[in-house]
Amino acid sequence: MLTILAWIVVFGVLVAAHELGHYLVAKSFSMRVDEYSLGFGPSLFSHAFGETLYSVRIIPLGGYVRLRGMDGQKSEDPREYPNRPLWQRFLVIFAGPVMNLVLALVLFVIALGPVGTPTATTTIQHLIAHYPAQAAGLKPGDRIVAIDGHAIRHGSAISTLVAQHAHQVIRIAVMRGHQRLQFFIHPRYDKSLKQYLVGIEMGLRVVHLGVVNSLKGGVTQTVGLTGAWFKALYALVTGQHRFDLMGPVGIAVTVGRAARAGWYWLVTLGAVLSVNLALFNILPVPVLDGSKLFLLGVEGVRRRAMNPEREGMIHMVGMAFLLLFVIFVTYHDIVHYLHLG
Repeated sequence: MLTILAWIVVFGVLVAAHELGHYLVAKSFSMRVDEYSLGFGPSLFSHAFGETLYSVRIIPLGGYVRLRGMDGQKSEDPREYPNRPLWQRFLVIFAGPVMNLVLALVLFVIALGPVGTPTATTTIQHLIAHYPAQAAGLKPGDRIVAIDGHAIRHGSAISTLVAQHAHQVIRIAVMRGHQRLQFFIHPRYDKSLKQYLVGIEMGLRVVHLGVVNSLKGGVTQTVGLTGAWFKALYALVTGQHRFDLMGPVGIAVTVGRAARAGWYWLVTLGAVLSVNLALFNILPVPVLDGSKLFLLGVEGVRRRAMNPEREGMIHMVGMAFLLLFVIFVTYHDIVHYLHLG
């Protein structure tokens, strides 16, 4: 139940922000917006405010902003979408992905500031049974002060140093009360995690950054994630990386795990998903915003709009292929999780 609820909330926020981008820019240009909807199918709730109908629908798997004239039914009304200047229509479409990037930035700032980042301390909280650290005599409450002569000031350095010295006996110095003790430990390889471990879990403390540092961190993470996304896409297209895409089921499972792990992980995952939604949407695939931007570019070059019927056919074919793609990745997810189970 938590997984389903978390997925509906996270996905709902991402879609609401995306459609809000289209909506706000369209309204700023005085375009006619007939409806702002979250979800598809029969309406659960709707309310008309001015010339726009605001609705929440029963299927929480998307949303839309319906602009007057966008379906190809043109009139002479200068406020309708097809009759607006090309640059205004371009900005209306582009605003959806941009809003998701803005949302990602906001979520990263919230995670780093008000929510706080769980950060490892240098104090051992738990020892894993039958692992080398327990066998060597380490105890919960011991504070690690050095590993092979390297002073430890931050808990994040411990796993790095263990990995660097994984194939040899590690000398770990700890403070137990006022007494300094030394232990010699040989890490053990964990086949399931595919890494060497000594079997210690460090304590955590929550670090809240100030406004300026949270904003800097949010910008850095959003920009870095965007760059990584394009690098991954390039590697996929050039065959340097195998195709491995997570579908709706996999994302829902990941969101559920993040919700159980805590607010930091859920908010951060929401930011990551928002970046991915923004960038995926600018791909020139029919139905996605990217294809609409591409067709607007073609219109700018040709100096005339594409035939509405032809454009509608392109989007209809694209929708069919997109649905088949979703079915494929969903099947892949189900098989994957059944295999793990």
